[in-house]
Amino acid sequence: MAVDREHVLRAAAALLTRKATATMDEVAKAAGISRATLHRQFAGRDALVRALESLGIAECEAALDAADLDSGSAADAVRRLVRAVEPAAGLLAFLYTENQLYEGERINPGWTAIDDRIAALFRRGQLAGEFRIDLTPAWLTEALFGLMASGAWMVQSGKGAPRDFHHMIVELLLGGALRREES
Repeated sequence: MAVDREHVLRAAAALLTRKATATMDEVAKAAGISRATLHRQFAGRDALVRALESLGIAECEAALDAADLDSGSAADAVRRLVRAVEPAAGLLAFLYTENQLYEGERINPGWTAIDDRIAALFRRGQLAGEFRIDLTPAWLTEALFGLMASGAWMVQSGKGAPRDFHHMIVELLLGGALRREES
């Protein structure tokens, strides 16, 4: 019987987004396959995480394309991007904490391409006068990733409602935490 690699990756992603310390045995069980079958697909946890990284990059690229970052205002493009990334937020939150993905010479160039596209969006917003210029596009990009990871963890833990994910992230990123005087 052929193993559906996509199914295994999706099952692993679903489990690891809820329990980052899950063992390979737990991953195999979640995918409905034996540990031996899982090891034939992925030599170990590092290989599985690298495959999940490729999936996460593909999901981010698809979300970036779907958000049509060059259309309309930069703020509206950020709103569309958060909405488009939301289905993959749990996987991205897991990947965000996997330090081996961001250390040394094995950094996947897909992350740089994603960072560059999002930073260009923030730069466009700065040039248009929409976004603050005292915060670099690189910082705003990292802040967006951090907020999306935090939002995913909050929803997964039950501390926040899924329907609030988009609003919480967009409003904090674009509006900040300072209370404004009402006019």
